[in-house]
Amino acid sequence: MLPFLHLKKSNTINNLWIYILALAKKQPIYAYLLQKEIENKFGFRSGKITPYRVLYRLEKEGFVKSEIKERKRFYKITEKGESELKKAINFYKKILKILK
Repeated sequence: MLPFLHLKKSNTINNLWIYILALAKKQPIYAYLLQKEIENKFGFRSGKITPYRVLYRLEKEGFVKSEIKERKRFYKITEKGESELKKAINFYKKILKILK
């Protein structure tokens, strides 16, 4: 695999949690629409099942919490999730600064 393609994959599909938390920070998210939202907002396509698996793991570890509204389960970021997202953003900022 070419270096750039490897970098892109490891910073998108392989770290889907960052994008899910970013979406959940803006507004509660509905799992069924997650793949489409990721593609529209961030410009890459994830697998169909992967966002569900990541979302459920995030909830199990306390980074998001779910609530049922109108027979749909919506996910919202928690303080723990916001803290983890902030760490990720700061990490990327440091990397970009070093690479310039």
